[in-house]
Amino acid sequence: MFNPHPKIQLIPIFGGHSCVVIDDFLLDPQGLVDGTIQFRDSFVMAPHNAFPGLELRMPDAFSARLNDYFIQNVRHSLGARRVIELYSRLSMVTLQPQELSAYQRLCHRDRFTRDTARCYCALVLYLFQDPGLGGTSFYAPKIPADEIDRIYSTGSEWVSMSADTCTRLLGAPPAYLTTSNPYFDLVCTVPAAWNRAIFYDGSIFHSAHIETPERLCAEPERGRLTLNGFFTCRRAASK
Repeated sequence: MFNPHPKIQLIPIFGGHSCVVIDDFLLDPQGLVDGTIQFRDSFVMAPHNAFPGLELRMPDAFSARLNDYFIQNVRHSLGARRVIELYSRLSMVTLQPQELSAYQRLCHRDRFTRDTARCYCALVLYLFQDPGLGGTSFYAPKIPADEIDRIYSTGSEWVSMSADTCTRLLGAPPAYLTTSNPYFDLVCTVPAAWNRAIFYDGSIFHSAHIETPERLCAEPERGRLTLNGFFTCRRAASK
């Protein structure tokens, strides 16, 4: 499944964090896409998280093999030790800018926790040929941590915020986030490439870097199809 001789590089993000970029990740990426096409009707709209599109949970056996790869090749670069839990899914971004909620016009992080004993690592594998569908960008907050916590809290005004209010606060019309705004600075963008996998600390704010949303669609063979993995780990001891 996995290429035994991939091209691996570390790209600095900020604050000592790095993104692990692995090109030629799968031996047969087209085989995974072809298999996904058979299950296109099984994708469902993401129900409650920041993802702006369709998802399909992967079998546990597949996630287990992904976990083996993560343990052998990636975890040390991200400061992780033992994997406590994980899951993986296929995803397709499908929403147009005018359909985005206020949260989906911001960047996000995968966990809001101050548990220093754990870290939350994430994977994105790009399974599309058109790099114009967008890679992944990382952001650093420009405002204090308590203000960030209020924005992303359950009772935040952003939960039910109107598009007009969001536009006023962000100073930009509805769009996927691809630049700095009053709340976050864009610090790093990793371009998409066919069969490129990126692994990163999911507690860093990030977003799909989509500048041409008119190219998005719900067809696995043409759309922004990705494999996503989420690894909850024990954090390695500091040296």
